[in-house]
Amino acid sequence: MARMSCTAAVLLIAAAVVATPGAQSQQGSQETTTPTAATLPPLFPEQQPPTEQELGVSVYPASVFLTSYDAGRGQRFYLYGATVGFDEMVAYYRTLLRDRGTTVYDRPRVHIFEIGRYNERTMAFPPSVTVKDYTWGGSPGYLNPVPGAQPERFPTVIQIVPAPQGAASR
Repeated sequence: MARMSCTAAVLLIAAAVVATPGAQSQQGSQETTTPTAATLPPLFPEQQPPTEQELGVSVYPASVFLTSYDAGRGQRFYLYGATVGFDEMVAYYRTLLRDRGTTVYDRPRVHIFEIGRYNERTMAFPPSVTVKDYTWGGSPGYLNPVPGAQPERFPTVIQIVPAPQGAASR
């Protein structure tokens, strides 16, 4: 039933687009309008990487800012790709944060370091640094979201979730 409703909705939207004045050619002309690269929104909009002050933690020096996502409640996820291996990245953050962190999964390997106090009333996620191994199971790594950019894949990805503005740090 839901599938039929979804199909019906798509057909209604398509019919509305076709029936819109101006969508059809004027006086039988055969001109069609094809969107150009200049009129299409970018597939990967450019974002400025946050400062270390905004993150509340240093980023591994050779890492590459990939993107960020809204985590809710005033927080964002910031993703960085790294060409170093998982073990080296975990060792770096153990030394930097003076914390052993916690192994979340052994396969694929995921390790988390909490970098702030979690308040479930004001935060969507605990402020943290999470390191994930993207070479598990023979994978060549996390695909670089920028087409043609180097490196093509990252064996390790770092996810940083800072505390919201004004929240207490550890």
